[in-house]
Amino acid sequence: MDYFWPSFAAGLVVGAIAFTIVFRRKLSGFRKWLVLDVSVGVAALCSLLWSGPLGGGRRFIDAVEPTARATLDYYEMTQISAQLGHAPLTRQLILEGPADDFQTSELVRLMSQLPGVSNATWQGGNGAFPIIVEGALVAVSGFLVGGLLAYLLELHRRYNAQWSW
Repeated sequence: MDYFWPSFAAGLVVGAIAFTIVFRRKLSGFRKWLVLDVSVGVAALCSLLWSGPLGGGRRFIDAVEPTARATLDYYEMTQISAQLGHAPLTRQLILEGPADDFQTSELVRLMSQLPGVSNATWQGGNGAFPIIVEGALVAVSGFLVGGLLAYLLELHRRYNAQWSW
């Protein structure tokens, strides 16, 4: 999903830079962990900034809710409303309105398949995972991938250091 790529990219860049610093400098154990801890915080902060002030959450809402409305209109369910869980923003789609048993079960199934929606429920959420936390976890995973790339680059650099042409 497009929402998480900026968080992953921020974590990847911060992780690559932080691990490059850790691998190339002769840091003591405390300083090494301090650099890594601060860097994880920076990666998570970048993700939080993307979700809030930079408008990632609003873009996500503007992408998912019109798609849900168009799906409901296609099935001629005009009295049903669908919106994402807010306060905090989640990927759970909450459906409201009059429907019979068959319609409720089928709409939940159909709406759960929309891109970006984790699940759909009928009238009231069940405490889904906030999307801002998911973004921070994606940033941390990007941080770890950046660390892996920095490690591979450092291995390559050390291996090539033995050659003196």
